Amino acid sequence: MMAAETETADVVIVGGGPVGLLLACELGMAGVRPVVLERLPEPSPEIKANGLIGQVVRFLDHRGLYERFDGVADAPQPVPGYLFGAIPLNLAALETNPMTVLPATQQRIEQVLRARAHELGVEIRAGHELTDLRQDEERVTAQVRHADGTYELRARHLVGCDGGRSTVRKRSGIDFVGEIGHDLVSRAAYATLPASMLDPETGELEVPGHGRLSPVFTFNRTPHGIFAFAALPDGNHRLLTLEWGAPPEGDERPLTIEDMRDSVRRVLGTDVPLTAPSGSGPHMLRRLVGRNTRLAERYRSGRVFVAGDAAHVHSAVGGPGLNLGLQDAANLGWKLAAHLQGWAPPGLLDSYHTERHAAGLRVFMHTQAQTALMTPGPEVTALRDLFGELLYSTDNIRRIADLLSGDDLRYPTTSAHPLAGHFAPDLALETGGGPARLAELMRTGRPVLLDLGGEPYPAQAAADWKDRVDIVAATCPEPPATALLVRPDGYVAWAANPDETSDEARDGLRRALAGWFG
Repeated sequence: MMAAETETADVVIVGGGPVGLLLACELGMAGVRPVVLERLPEPSPEIKANGLIGQVVRFLDHRGLYERFDGVADAPQPVPGYLFGAIPLNLAALETNPMTVLPATQQRIEQVLRARAHELGVEIRAGHELTDLRQDEERVTAQVRHADGTYELRARHLVGCDGGRSTVRKRSGIDFVGEIGHDLVSRAAYATLPASMLDPETGELEVPGHGRLSPVFTFNRTPHGIFAFAALPDGNHRLLTLEWGAPPEGDERPLTIEDMRDSVRRVLGTDVPLTAPSGSGPHMLRRLVGRNTRLAERYRSGRVFVAGDAAHVHSAVGGPGLNLGLQDAANLGWKLAAHLQGWAPPGLLDSYHTERHAAGLRVFMHTQAQTALMTPGPEVTALRDLFGELLYSTDNIRRIADLLSGDDLRYPTTSAHPLAGHFAPDLALETGGGPARLAELMRTGRPVLLDLGGEPYPAQAAADWKDRVDIVAATCPEPPATALLVRPDGYVAWAANPDETSDEARDGLRRALAGWFG
């Protein structure tokens, strides 16, 4: 082992998964020098997330990253349907639908974000593991181990994006509060389904003794659990079962295809002779026992922060994990950069905990509610019937869609306009440089003051902030306000109320500019 050496960085990010990589990109765009420490020497082949939902898809569009997944420069489009607790949601009934979806494996998500981080000059150190940390009034010092020895890395701030078992969270003394249950077993696997049971036109699965099942990952609830399946591009299928009770095969040994087949038989009440998947893989084969719902008591401890799974773990039902975690990174990135560059107003860094802890609580609520709605039992069946009747109302569908996407969350703000505190709508604009969407104006990662009314006060009020706020005059059909101030993470910090005078609006805008941007 070589002798320990000390290096420096602006920010140390522990964890090179999607959350850590997006945070590194946000800091790099702002001119901050982060170093990412990733424990694994190579990207993990483990199958985890299969896509993104909700507001984070729109945020990736703000950064020009959405089009990198499929090469299409158009805005993200909402999906016509989704599920809540295995109950279908008819989102096509909504006049405005907040549910956007980006199908992509976690490996692909990391690949896109890693490429962007490299473009921005971010240093990613694979095979470097944080073993300990300490902080004082000026710095955080990370103890790092890698194949050739150990060293110290000092930075102004350190962010733990290192998962549910976060070393950063533990070493910082941040409590992880929540509940653990042992009654639920989730099994997921890639497998080959018998061709004789598959409808070649619809992809539906005809199970003798049970009936016809949809291939679009509809959660089929039976008296014994949940079964779902989805076709994969290579001809295999992804299968999922949820069973309440102890796993018969025991949770100490790895899951096998035979175990998966047995679980499907128990849930459906009949045999589906699935076999191992074709192709070289990697192939999913995973068992998760119990329910772990935990939230960091605080997202900040001095100069140390936690984000993503290091700050919250919960059920994966509904797929909210990366929407929650990646928006942690989007929220924290610009605030850290502002602090390091010397223009952050008092309390800006503390607002990270205030805003994102509240978001975590919302996800905790709805994932536990969805899990409860899928539980076997006649009482739950009755509850599902009642819940399904409530979803005949488009108002109720909208509330659930807002909850799943994150649109229901409103950050604290001094502005009374209905848009303030919410993620900004993607307005179709006509600017001096031609047509543009609001998302395209956000590509710089800077705040944007959008003047939609042609009045002189927005530019006059913001003159002192021109070094850190982009001022854009534009028009659009049916403008939601005469002026909008949009934070770098896409949330509206202030909007002009229609009943305000120009003087009142100018004063409110200046308060918002000073309160958020120094």
